[in-house]
Amino acid sequence: MSGLNILGNEPVATPAGEAPFSVSESGAKGVAKFLQTNDAPPGAALRVGVRGGGCSGLSYVVEVDTGPEKPGDMVIATSGGTVRVDKKSKLILDGVTLDYKAGLLDAGFRFVNPKATKACGCGESFSI
Repeated sequence: MSGLNILGNEPVATPAGEAPFSVSESGAKGVAKFLQTNDAPPGAALRVGVRGGGCSGLSYVVEVDTGPEKPGDMVIATSGGTVRVDKKSKLILDGVTLDYKAGLLDAGFRFVNPKATKACGCGESFSI
């Protein structure tokens, strides 16, 4: 998947009282860039989720979603586009912030997950 570089669970201050899953300002810019880089059609959203796998047990999933909203989806409107989180992933992503880091060598999304107790060396999988 072009443009996807998950950077891990780096700590970032998250204000109290935010939504169960939130998108930072730089994360919203990353959403726009990801959708544009992947030639997403008008009305497409960024789908964020969690699946079993990876060396630490769970992996983040980020993909273009061109279909309609699914029952139970959490929908977050950002300045960069719409983000959808599926019903099952909402529970695991509670309290997580989607951020984006721009750089020459390590540009990509990062998930700020205060509940992650373990992450693999590459930062693409975690456990809680």
